[in-house]
Amino acid sequence: MLIGDVARRSGVSARMLRHYESLGLVRPTGRTAAGYREYSSEDIRRIFHVESLRSLGLSLREVGSALDDPGFTPSGLVDDLIRRTRERIARETELLTRLRRISAAEPAGWEDVLQIVALLHALGAENAARRQRAALSSAEEVPVPVEALVEAVLSETDPNVAGALRWALARSGDDGLPLLAEGLGSPVAEVRERAVQSIAEIPGDAATALLRDALASADVVVRRHAALALGSRGVADAVPTLIGMVVEEANDADAADALSALAGDPVLADEIATRLVERLADGAAGSPARRRLTQALADIPGSTASRALADLSRDDDQAVALTATYVLKLRDTR
Repeated sequence: MLIGDVARRSGVSARMLRHYESLGLVRPTGRTAAGYREYSSEDIRRIFHVESLRSLGLSLREVGSALDDPGFTPSGLVDDLIRRTRERIARETELLTRLRRISAAEPAGWEDVLQIVALLHALGAENAARRQRAALSSAEEVPVPVEALVEAVLSETDPNVAGALRWALARSGDDGLPLLAEGLGSPVAEVRERAVQSIAEIPGDAATALLRDALASADVVVRRHAALALGSRGVADAVPTLIGMVVEEANDADAADALSALAGDPVLADEIATRLVERLADGAAGSPARRRLTQALADIPGSTASRALADLSRDDDQAVALTATYVLKLRDTR
């Protein structure tokens, strides 16, 4: 079969067939009387073998080794192909993500595209100051796509940069909440904490709803961050977690402040005071915890808190009694 016929039937161009011949991959076994290349059925079979191996990503040199080396074993090469393919997919995925983010920013011209690319590179820089500047400038120049901000904030370890990223996300409104909600379900504890901290800084009902859901998280750190944020938003659901934080000495001062803010509602003030008294009566609470609970009662208005403090001023635990007495004097002064 002449080279033109082989090219038509195999789909391999005549030029590529000549290249294969020059490399020694496929040499036609015969020549016609006029000197034209003539391929046998075995030659054509080898052409298909070459094409099959090339389709796996092998270079022509590797194809030649695979076909001609009797001692060739495919396992090592296949493993290497898997590694190279994964690296290529990762590069292509990264490029696709970058292109989608540029598209989402709806650039008006190439100058906008270049600014977005520069900001995206800066967000991934090794230098923390450069990352922070990128986060702060994202709201002033061409906006950075919210996906990029969420990805950056969920992976950021520097507290200053993280604060700037949360600020930039809060300015973007609710757009980042679906991705941050996914972060709450991350298997990595640090990512879950960064996600709830970011949600806490976004105003509005949608963020509040996510924080309510976070109160049921299996991650105690997530629950505590959510409770502190909800307390500042006046959400009563946070009260049990906040009282637990006082008992466990986990950001207990902030938790007590949040309880005091919630107690601005008279009905809620009595409920908070009642719950604090219940925890004080719990035999499992040791002396330091009971003292912190007593201190938390100080800023809870209403008769329920006052009666509880009066009782505590006569408590068998001297530290608790002294704390309650001091708090009562402060309340009288006010």
